[in-house]
Amino acid sequence: MELRQVRYFVMVAQELHFGRAAERLHIVQSAVSQQIRRLERELKVELFDRSARHVRLTAVGERFLPEARALLAAEERARTVVAELTAHRAGTLRLGTSTGLGAHLDRVLDALAGLAPEIRVELVSARAQQRLDQVASRELDAAFLRGDPDGGGREGLNFVPLWQDPLVAVVPARHPLAGPKGRGGTPVPAAPGTITLADLEAVPLVLTERRNNRALVDLVVNACHGAGFTPVPGPRYGSLDDTLTAIGAAGPADGLWTVVYASHARRLSTPRVAFLPFRNPGMELTAYLAVRRTDPPAGLDLLLRACAATDGERLDLDR
Repeated sequence: MELRQVRYFVMVAQELHFGRAAERLHIVQSAVSQQIRRLERELKVELFDRSARHVRLTAVGERFLPEARALLAAEERARTVVAELTAHRAGTLRLGTSTGLGAHLDRVLDALAGLAPEIRVELVSARAQQRLDQVASRELDAAFLRGDPDGGGREGLNFVPLWQDPLVAVVPARHPLAGPKGRGGTPVPAAPGTITLADLEAVPLVLTERRNNRALVDLVVNACHGAGFTPVPGPRYGSLDDTLTAIGAAGPADGLWTVVYASHARRLSTPRVAFLPFRNPGMELTAYLAVRRTDPPAGLDLLLRACAATDGERLDLDR
């Protein structure tokens, strides 16, 4: 049975006239008659009662008609699904990002490229609140976010938890806890869990303004309070590069410290600073993907699969 034959049958059943059916199908009448005869031979029944004056459905033809229509409807749905998938896979995903995603973002993009190489990804960097606004307004399809979304969420958005992003301390390379030196004075990577917040109690802390990164600032300040002290505020610099330069120039006695995400630390490697994992529990933030609750973007399921491929992977500063 061919779909073409079924389509011809339905058209003749609607018109009850082979000539008019052929006109609507834009083919010659003999082709319609021939294909329906072949369908009847395959089914081993007569679908139409033909006479010189009229064409009528037989009892079997009347029973077959709704099934034939359902078959054509299924064909149309299948075509629609394929067309939508083709359009989606050939589209662009606009993702809001922030500094520090590092190896996580690399792995997400690599996994997505493996799942759907046709999808083009456009990365847009902006502050957390701006990213959420852009997702809500459909300027972005999704956005990465760290920390509790309840404090900066938006109505109409869902927040899908992705992975835990640990923080590491950044101290001068000459800090006593930074570990032994290798050739040329380069610090040897420290062992996991080599520093506590209490070790940094008297050292000025360099942090961005809270409005720039509420989740990060709140986590660090509250963790210091939990460790029994209020952090000594240090100077603010215009960029992370400037902050690292200032920390690297400071001496071990009167130094500075800050925090960065472990996923970003490997990209910031410099012999003048050391990146030390914390022994304190809870020095990490959950990463989320913010998406719209209704009318999700095309390719979202593939993006989530790509994000899941990075979940649970250990980020080793020594690699």
